[in-house]
Amino acid sequence: MIPVRGVDGVKIAVLGLGRSGLAAARALRAGGAEPICWDDNPITRDKAEAEGFSCTDLSRQGAFDDVAALIVSPGIPHLYPRPNPVVLAALEAGVPVDNDIGLFFRSLATPEWDNYDTPPRVVAVTGSNGKSTTSALIHHILTEAGRSSQLAGNIGRGVLDLDPPEDGGVVVLELSSYQTDLARALTPDVAVFTNLSPDHLDRHAGLGGYFAAKRRLFAEGGPDRAVIGVDEPEGLFLADQMGEGAADDRVIRVSVARKLTGPGWQVFARKGFLSEYRKGRQVASIDLRAVKGLPGSHNHQNACAAYAVARTLGLSPKVIEEALHSYPGLPHRSQVIAEAGGVTYVNDSKATNVDSAAKALGAFARIRWICGGLEKEGGLGPLLPATGSVTKAYVIGREAANFAMQLNVEAEVCTTMARAVERAMAEAEAGDTVLLAPAAASFDQYDSFERRGEDFVAEVTARLGE
Repeated sequence: MIPVRGVDGVKIAVLGLGRSGLAAARALRAGGAEPICWDDNPITRDKAEAEGFSCTDLSRQGAFDDVAALIVSPGIPHLYPRPNPVVLAALEAGVPVDNDIGLFFRSLATPEWDNYDTPPRVVAVTGSNGKSTTSALIHHILTEAGRSSQLAGNIGRGVLDLDPPEDGGVVVLELSSYQTDLARALTPDVAVFTNLSPDHLDRHAGLGGYFAAKRRLFAEGGPDRAVIGVDEPEGLFLADQMGEGAADDRVIRVSVARKLTGPGWQVFARKGFLSEYRKGRQVASIDLRAVKGLPGSHNHQNACAAYAVARTLGLSPKVIEEALHSYPGLPHRSQVIAEAGGVTYVNDSKATNVDSAAKALGAFARIRWICGGLEKEGGLGPLLPATGSVTKAYVIGREAANFAMQLNVEAEVCTTMARAVERAMAEAEAGDTVLLAPAAASFDQYDSFERRGEDFVAEVTARLGE
């Protein structure tokens, strides 16, 4: 645990008692604060009270009297589409609103660091797609290289649940826009921006607000080095804002769309080969085509970003290449779950928007595509040009018929995962890939994309075992 600093003897409210909220309450108590907790769910309140925390309805009159700050869990709106009533009450009372990420950054460094040979470093990764894989891959590379590394944030452990980092240790954080938007302190040593595509637009009042939330990771504290995907205009703009000129190697530009040129530091992938250029000269190259855990150009982008971070942290290209080959991949993200009868089965349940689904479709040939769910704002139009490798779609979800009507490929309305898997497996031939890449949220049928992916895995496994 990382005790929160500067809170001894003060009362701090915590709204939302899930993983991050409870971790924040524990860290606040460890730092000497008096946490006052609340969650609308009585089950989570009972869990907090079982740990000795006081639960008080923060929506009642006078709830913020003598309260020094409000710590808000990431799933709770603090501004758009409208502030949660408790957050609004705190704002009206002039109580500072923060989250566990802000507490982490203001509490991580301790006087003991003065005795370290190498101060710990924090790598923070954000973006629309690929941030989980990029974060996990950075952590994997560091671990394989024998470096002390911890993974947290939107993946792995809550940030305040981490152990205080060792001499030379690295903390790798995956940060969502919900987290970067609210944190009052954001001071990573290395910041990563993977890419940008429309997502969570209601929460940020449009694409501009969404990008602004991501951009805060770079603007608030000024990282020592920025690794930025430049395949969208927002990334190009961000790279330009962070650098003092084309040769400024504090910015590492990343691309899978083109060869990058110029006097700066570039890492890009073309035709399955990663290349690193510095000062206009190639210094390293890695063949990514045989890296089984990173199929497709979208994963090659993740590999480029992770490679750039590892190079910033002093690792050699050879060490990084060896680690890439041992990377097993993350569950629900281009996860190969089985190969039988010449058919490959891939779980990409995390492909919850059209951009991530399009990238998944581009990674395989001859696809039996399981898709559908709770459709996101903007429709499926941008996805249609990516369906050239789809042999047939098997559509799930409560609105499967409407989803299927928007597709430009042969589609069968299956509604349930069991039916979709059954039909796809019955029709699949050697050389086909049965791919779950929903291009939609899961909440019409499942409580998370993980549960949806687990259902897919269970259905495939059960049928292959028959």
